[in-house]
Amino acid sequence: MKRTVLAVLATTMLIAGGAIAAEDAALKAAIAAPSRTPANVERDVYRHPYETLNFFGIKPTMTVVELSPGGGWYTEILAPYLRDHGKLIAAGNDLAAPDANERKAAERFIARLNTKPEVYNKVALGVFSSPRKYEFAPAGSVDMVLTFRNVHNWMEDGPDNLKTLFGSVYTSLKKGGVFGVVEHRLPVSKVQDKDASSGYMHEKYVIGLAEAAGFKLADKSEVNANAKDNAEHKGGVWALPPTYANKDEDRAMYKAIGESDRMTLKFVKP
Repeated sequence: MKRTVLAVLATTMLIAGGAIAAEDAALKAAIAAPSRTPANVERDVYRHPYETLNFFGIKPTMTVVELSPGGGWYTEILAPYLRDHGKLIAAGNDLAAPDANERKAAERFIARLNTKPEVYNKVALGVFSSPRKYEFAPAGSVDMVLTFRNVHNWMEDGPDNLKTLFGSVYTSLKKGGVFGVVEHRLPVSKVQDKDASSGYMHEKYVIGLAEAAGFKLADKSEVNANAKDNAEHKGGVWALPPTYANKDEDRAMYKAIGESDRMTLKFVKP
């Protein structure tokens, strides 16, 4: 009995601000994979991929959608992790978009996947092109939807589109499915403009968007919190690393701050 208890304790870890979750050797292996880009690995100290994904409750057998994967920072981890027993759907720019810049962004992402077919050849592609098109998974087919530092980008499309957008996520998930959100966090004492032009958002506002779509907040974590970030930067959140939007101006100061203070929210479809 004593041996069993110790074994269980040995396979658990405490996620800051959240629940105790079982250790995931496959996830650790995906994060440590040599296929990852060295510059991306350097961001691990700020983005805490193991703790974040473990907090959301990801499993290697799941069907997971990554919304707006951008340059593929998390795709590098999710693709090998889900490759053999699960499924990753990268839902981003539309190859058939009317906008040439969006088409080029979609082509760049696909070209990146094609550079390492041994890692990415099982990644499915979906379209998540706000506010025009949301075609990434059939209704009730997905175990988990994840998005990282993207909600502020959707704000300028207006409240009606936000309702449609969050609704598309809700519809895609199975009952009990998880919607995991990481976003730059604006202090409650500061005013958020309607377009979230600084890149920061109030945590309460993001929770409200999800709850309006039918989600329930299951838990939240402080694993991506950064007390050094006061959200008062010339040029908004992009002044911080890794973007350094102000180039050499106050670069040492921004480097010392690190990446932004972030909310990490776990929603569930009832």
